[in-house]
Amino acid sequence: MEIRPIAYIENDFKEKFGIPRQSGIVELTSKIVFLPEFSDSNALRGLEDFSHIWLIWGFSEVKSGEFSPTVRPPRLGGNVRMGVFATRSPYRPNPLGLSVVRLEKITCGELFVSGADLMNGTPIFDIKPYLPYIESIPDASNGWSLAEKNDILHVQFPPELLEKIPENKRRGLLKILAQDPRPQYQDDPERVYTMAFGERQISFRVDGGRLFVVAIT
Repeated sequence: MEIRPIAYIENDFKEKFGIPRQSGIVELTSKIVFLPEFSDSNALRGLEDFSHIWLIWGFSEVKSGEFSPTVRPPRLGGNVRMGVFATRSPYRPNPLGLSVVRLEKITCGELFVSGADLMNGTPIFDIKPYLPYIESIPDASNGWSLAEKNDILHVQFPPELLEKIPENKRRGLLKILAQDPRPQYQDDPERVYTMAFGERQISFRVDGGRLFVVAIT
């Protein structure tokens, strides 16, 4: 079986560091651009009636290697092993991702979505409508993910630095920072971390429950 990309995503997440940990967490807008052979408005007929869609995509930055039946989820500190099929780790037999996003609008054969957890340039292999009457299960179990750290950081973002971020993207960036982009096992209050966001680099450090933005370049 051979699959090939039908589209690529464009957004402000230029690097893996800082991408939302799951879809739907941060409502920043992304654009899905189809390859010429799939850029046919007929293929999207009826899609505008749905509020959300599934994206099936590829972990394009993951290098393939030997199969490992267990992985170390970063949100568990990187020291606990779980079965690969019990996680959403990118290191899997077939490096495919699955995300549900809100469909904002369709313009000239391009899709504008919010809530994506994909890096800029990620290949998309398929798109399907999200059907809440069969795919929303309120009493489903969260499994081991309940053990994840869910603390929200208090973000201190100097106004003069925040003004450098486009107004329509400030709320999303603040939410990403509040959820602590760092790997779970890193906790050095003196270390300055830098994440790419659009054409800017956001530098910050974390001390206890507070995140301090120190520079934007």
